[in-house]
Amino acid sequence: MTAVDPASASAVDPVAPRATPAPGGGLPGLASLTARHPRVPAARLLAELVPPRHFAHESFETYLPDPDHPSQQGAVDRLREVAATLAPPARAGGSWWRRRAAAQAPAVYLDGGFGVGKTHLLASLAHAVGLERTTYGTFVELTHLVGALGFAATVDALGERRLLCIDEFELDDPGDTVMMSRLLRELADRGVAIAATSNTLPGSLGEGRFAAEDFLREIQALAARFEVLRIDGEDHRHRGATTSAAVLDAGAVRAVVAAHPDATLDDFDALLAHLSTVHPSRYGALLDGIDLVGLTGVHQVDRQDVALRLVVLVDRLYDRDVPVVLSGDGADLFTGEMLAGGYRKKYYRALSRWGALAAAGAQGDPDRDAQRA
Repeated sequence: MTAVDPASASAVDPVAPRATPAPGGGLPGLASLTARHPRVPAARLLAELVPPRHFAHESFETYLPDPDHPSQQGAVDRLREVAATLAPPARAGGSWWRRRAAAQAPAVYLDGGFGVGKTHLLASLAHAVGLERTTYGTFVELTHLVGALGFAATVDALGERRLLCIDEFELDDPGDTVMMSRLLRELADRGVAIAATSNTLPGSLGEGRFAAEDFLREIQALAARFEVLRIDGEDHRHRGATTSAAVLDAGAVRAVVAAHPDATLDDFDALLAHLSTVHPSRYGALLDGIDLVGLTGVHQVDRQDVALRLVVLVDRLYDRDVPVVLSGDGADLFTGEMLAGGYRKKYYRALSRWGALAAAGAQGDPDRDAQRA
């Protein structure tokens, strides 16, 4: 993983003014993502590891368990207990106290199908413990944090918190899985509590979810510490994933962008090239102050490194509720080989989110609560 040099991690660059023609791949007269070169300090990377905007105000009280599935209420009750154990302040002390804290630190894995509220419960746990004492991020965000800060610095930073919440735990990259397993082990040894979920696509897409036994097998030495909370139930949104993206003509995309004071417009290829120059941990900062992203010339991506960077951008757009408006050839975004390969769950998740973001952009409605995946 690429480390961020200290000089470039000290500030966030100003973004290009809206009226200035954007260089690189931007289109004249409109703001452009390719004109942005965010430099993000380590403190900001850590400060942004909180529940995403969609779950910013959720709590155990706002989770409505299905009475037909008692495991949902059981999960709420157990997570309330976990939060209560983390309420007292951590004690400073010697090695004896650290060993005792490590032995007592809870570790829970929320195991369930799509749409049963695992992320809602994870965010509720984070809020109950307190965001000042919790690190909350997706598996991908945490691996990028290690890439930006380095492993030892990440352990030191996260080791100061009481709780680490990991949403969308992924097993598709052996190297990242081994690294994350080591990170969890070192944090657990410091007495940090851990809560994790997986968040894969519906079974209708042929992918389903990975089950608790897969998670426990991959984290190896930590498996005995984890308590599995099985959450049964139906997808509360009663829908399948949206994987098709609404495509407009280039003139319509430009008109939509021009009507939004905080929108950007870029050529797709130019944006993909620009992403290769920005560390993925900075993709969130790339979107600062943006409420809509327009892209022209969208086409199928046939290189895996480029596709994986695009997946990260889609995730950051989705986390921030930023719709997109697209023009292009309407082809599938990823190749059939990618959709059948080892990263297929990432790609299907991105397609689902891409479709929802594009539908919202085409409708001119940034509120996608009913479309969240």
